[in-house]
Amino acid sequence: MALTVVVRVRGKVHKHPCPDLDEALAVLERELRATATAVGRTGDTTVLGRDYAPEAQVVVRGELRGGPRHAGIDVRGDGSAQAWTGRVRKQPVAPQGREDAYRALRRALGA
Repeated sequence: MALTVVVRVRGKVHKHPCPDLDEALAVLERELRATATAVGRTGDTTVLGRDYAPEAQVVVRGELRGGPRHAGIDVRGDGSAQAWTGRVRKQPVAPQGREDAYRALRRALGA
């Protein structure tokens, strides 16, 4: 099953074709970690009169497309990452124990 990893950063989209789920998850983690480091942390932002703290801002979004389940990881302005599943409504994937967002997504997808 061919998958595509889509990484969005500040309006720019980068697509990476992958032959299987394991490769797609490895590419997703590598790209998000590198991009999040390059983008850095953000401060408070005001949009249309509303203030957003760094933890409420998604600065980098990585998605897996082409599989049976739509899933991805959002990297927030404070540097934290949150795994999610779902196409229309994103359902957060809570880490268990000492998992980070990348391992939690692997578990949720059965990889």
